[in-house]
Amino acid sequence: MLSVVRVHLPSEIPIVGCEITPYVLLRLPTGVVSTDDVPEAAPADGYFMRYRWYRIQSDRKVAICSVHPMEQATIQCLGCVKSKIPVAKSYHCSAKCFSDAWQHHRVLHERASSALNENGAEEEELFGRFGSTGSGVLSTTGSGSMSNLGQSPGLNNGPVPLYPSGTDKNSGETWYEVGRTRTYTPTADDIGHVLRFECVSVDAEKKVPVGPPTSIMTSRVIPAPTPTPRRLIQVNGDVLSHLDLDSQTSFGTFSVLSYNILADAYATSDAYSYCPTWALSWTYRRQNLMREIIGYHADIICLQEVQLNHFEDFFSPELDKHGYQALYKKRTTEVYTGAPHAIDGCATFFRRDKFSHVKKYEVEFNKAAQSLTDAIIPSTQRRVALSRLIKDNVALIAVLEAKFGNHGTDNPGKRQLLCVANTHVNVLQDLKDVKLWEVQTLLKGLEKIAVSADIPMLVCGDFNSVPGSSPHGLLAMGKVDQLHPDLAIDPLGILRPASKLTHQLPLVSAYSSFARMVGVGYDLEHQRRRMDPATNEPLFTNCTRDFTGTVDYIFYTASVNIF
Repeated sequence: MLSVVRVHLPSEIPIVGCEITPYVLLRLPTGVVSTDDVPEAAPADGYFMRYRWYRIQSDRKVAICSVHPMEQATIQCLGCVKSKIPVAKSYHCSAKCFSDAWQHHRVLHERASSALNENGAEEEELFGRFGSTGSGVLSTTGSGSMSNLGQSPGLNNGPVPLYPSGTDKNSGETWYEVGRTRTYTPTADDIGHVLRFECVSVDAEKKVPVGPPTSIMTSRVIPAPTPTPRRLIQVNGDVLSHLDLDSQTSFGTFSVLSYNILADAYATSDAYSYCPTWALSWTYRRQNLMREIIGYHADIICLQEVQLNHFEDFFSPELDKHGYQALYKKRTTEVYTGAPHAIDGCATFFRRDKFSHVKKYEVEFNKAAQSLTDAIIPSTQRRVALSRLIKDNVALIAVLEAKFGNHGTDNPGKRQLLCVANTHVNVLQDLKDVKLWEVQTLLKGLEKIAVSADIPMLVCGDFNSVPGSSPHGLLAMGKVDQLHPDLAIDPLGILRPASKLTHQLPLVSAYSSFARMVGVGYDLEHQRRRMDPATNEPLFTNCTRDFTGTVDYIFYTASVNIF
């Protein structure tokens, strides 16, 4: 007989818009224990699994703070309601919470108003696709007000569920059946309520359950916290006038985004113990990542630490809907771990209306390490050398052709090409020689491409190298100081002579462009205060409990106008 061995949830706290897939361990009629589902369409020896989700709703209505989702709300921003921002984003737990978030609310109001005027669908994408609701709308006049919450008549009055409900007269609780599949995605109507998941084996012939159902309860459903919108500052033409270039390309302006999204395999409670488990869950993070990525409208997107299954099942199809073509290169870890679903890699996306794909190059530093050791390392020492050099890192290089700008006007027969490199150099800090060698290997390869076709370059990625390190110096200055302390670590002799650590690509850091920008303004001055004047790089691009610093960069050929 088919039976349930165990059921547990990936996180006890459900979040609006984040699907919940309980872990259900089954004992099949054969005696085999499995996590595979047994649906009604494919019963096992006459049995299948039936699933039910219930929302437990009491007479007491609860609103949850949008900033501190573990706290009950006492204040509502009526400006959000007037702007038709999803009502869950309008709640705060205290006057101080509301006051601290006011600047954020002003940005939300402005963006919602602008998006509604320009494109109604855009508002849904930016603010409510995963958690919008028509409930809780209160009348208001004026966008800067707040309202104390009592028993607001509109609060959590969502639509009646499609399935039957039951009431426990003793507790005053009503159980609404809200789902009949193994996976359930909480809605705004579930906020503040507990969910119950039930599963039971069913006789396929009689259509009756076999024994009592196995059930598990969640904590109260919370809204997804609202992140503060970021402001983009364009690197304008004033930057280029200070670079003393003889000529500039015929490119039009385009935008580039580079982002290490943190692979789910690495987002563990051990590594990020200061984060609640629900904030680390992939279902929660992926909706935030997609919302943020789409919100920038970048023409080229370079992502690092993209798991293979997430690329195939989520990023590629989702970004395809928004007009992006995808390229991917996974790391070579499967040779050693045998777990291909957890392999991460680099993913590059570009807008089809701006670029077309010409060519793709895949760089595997493992192969380069093998060639290097064969060439310079004695055979008796090659095993030790490879154990130091092989780190499974890769780079994805794409040659694109522009469909915009002035190309074709000066020289109708010339195609306007662009080379985009995307990499993640995640070598341990005590292996500085390997880190520098990987960056040098990538740059030498790009140099050959640039020389062969006179193609401008974009070099994006997480280099795990702070400003002032030898890899950063090589990228930014085109060479490494021969007295740099990093060069003292070279047990294999792969960095000798130090004079060879050069390249001829005229690369400029996108961040450092702010130091050369002319003009004043709040946004520009605000950004400059976040820059390190000694390096012209930001104070940090990575902030965790144990490390705060800059490791992520976008370098570009100085004559290309990007922002």
